Amino acid sequence: MMTVLLVLHLIVTLALIGVVLLQRSEGGGLGIGSSGGMGSFMTGRGTANLLTRTTGVLATLFMVLALAMALLGRGQSRPGSILDLPPGPAIPSVPTSQAPGPNPSTTQQPTTTPAQPAAPAQPSVPTN
Repeated sequence: MMTVLLVLHLIVTLALIGVVLLQRSEGGGLGIGSSGGMGSFMTGRGTANLLTRTTGVLATLFMVLALAMALLGRGQSRPGSILDLPPGPAIPSVPTSQAPGPNPSTTQQPTTTPAQPAAPAQPSVPTN
């Protein structure tokens, strides 16, 4: 049932987009319906009324289908958020700069610490 409503919702959405783009725009936008095709057999006023009514009907269908899908999907037992999911297995992250090789968690790290650099005996003063 949900799949049928989703496909119908997609068809109504595409039809609504098409009808809105066909309308004559007052500001010079994408109104492409006034120059040819439809305007040749109907008056400008009749075309505007038809497209306005069609837009209203499609917008109403769009809202009704959206509410119907929301109400049908409400009773499903899926978690509503990613945060509600149980934690999955941990996936170790590998830096992209590291070449593939042995697993760093299984290799032994050296136990000795690197030698510290010796401090300068006297402060250095720049000469000009």
